[in-house]
Amino acid sequence: MPMSEAPPDLESLLDLESLLRASKIIAAAIALSLEVHPDLTFVQLRALVIIGARGPMNLATLAEGLGVNPSNASRTCERLVARGYVDRSEDPADRRNVTLVLTADGQEVLDDVMAHRRAVLGQVVRRMSSADQLHLTRSMAAFSAAADELTAEGELLSDGEGHLLRWLG
Repeated sequence: MPMSEAPPDLESLLDLESLLRASKIIAAAIALSLEVHPDLTFVQLRALVIIGARGPMNLATLAEGLGVNPSNASRTCERLVARGYVDRSEDPADRRNVTLVLTADGQEVLDDVMAHRRAVLGQVVRRMSSADQLHLTRSMAAFSAAADELTAEGELLSDGEGHLLRWLG
C-alpha cells in the first residue's frame, strides 16, 4: 500500500493532548476530593472504596485489591477500624479468617468524597453546551467500556497483570 493510502495512526486520529489535559482535570478533581478527609491516606481511602464496592471480604482479598501484602493490608485495616470506618470480625469457624465490612461512618466518608468529586466535575460539565454534555457522556461510556474489555482480557497496560481498574472495586 502506498504511503498516501496508509491508515492514519491513533495519534493523528485523536488529539491525545486534549485527552491528557482532560485526565489532568479529572485527576485534580480527585485530588481535591481526597482533601475532604485529610486524616486518611490514599491507601486507606482505596481500601474503603474496595470494601464499599465489593462488600464483605477477607484480608487476603483486600490485599490483592490494594496490590500489597496481607500484613500491609492488615495495618491499613487496623487504622480504619480504630477510626470506626471498617468493622473487622473473626469467622467463628476459622479464627484466622477475618471479615471486613464498611461501617456507616465509612460509607459516609466515601459519600463525602464522591459528593465533592461530583461537585467539582459537575461545575465543569455545566459550562458545556447540552449537545457537548451528551457527546461527552456517550464518549466516556464508550471509553469506559473499552477499558473494561481490555481489563477483562488482561491486555490493558497497567500493573503488568491487567489490573488498571483493580482499585475501583
